[in-house]
Amino acid sequence: MSAIGQVDSGVNANYSTEGTKKTGRTAAQDYGNTIGQPQLSEKASKYYEQLKKKYSDMDFVLVSNDEVDGAEQKAAKYANPNRTMVLIDADKIEKMAEDEDYRKKYEDVIGNANDQLSQMKETLGSMVGNVKTYGIKVDDDGNTSFFAVVDKSLSAQKERIEKQSKQKAEERRENQAEAQKQRLEKNRQERNEGVTETISAASVEELSKKLEDRYYEGLSDRVRTEREQQVGTQIDFKL
Repeated sequence: MSAIGQVDSGVNANYSTEGTKKTGRTAAQDYGNTIGQPQLSEKASKYYEQLKKKYSDMDFVLVSNDEVDGAEQKAAKYANPNRTMVLIDADKIEKMAEDEDYRKKYEDVIGNANDQLSQMKETLGSMVGNVKTYGIKVDDDGNTSFFAVVDKSLSAQKERIEKQSKQKAEERRENQAEAQKQRLEKNRQERNEGVTETISAASVEELSKKLEDRYYEGLSDRVRTEREQQVGTQIDFKL
């Protein structure tokens, strides 16, 4: 049996999973990455540490119950392109710590979702080089949603690179005022670099399609290679 299934039954369980009246809570700063101000009972806090160790190749973000809606939009500050992010709310951790069946159900969901995302990333390869992180979120019914935090500046940069060769020739014929106007526009674009957006999807297949579409938006004039045309069309994400 894994360590995750061996939650210490001797830990003080003097709390209720209903409402917000829980006792024995630990300080929020002990939880690592958080959104909002989540709080856990002592038992749930110990289980949460075990959960993070079990899935040590993933980054967990504990979400307060009042921040569940829209948490994906606030996750960019914890982005890591090499690791999958898991957004999980405090109430769910409380239930997982208390109920072994509930715990197993959600651990399986997390593990399977991570496998699906890993397969997707391997298939898409460099097409998603502007993705800052991938993540998953599980609702109360066990349904998994997927998201990707995308750096919008990189797509803008690709557009500028494509135009550079033409611009150089044109600038030689332009007067000084027009050249200055272009420099100001370039500076404005550079100031916008680093802005992110979150792409959400109900399935990994949908997320893959959205990321492909996002990639080709900036390359609409470029003919796809045979290999690129096949990406996303010959992959089975089902485990």
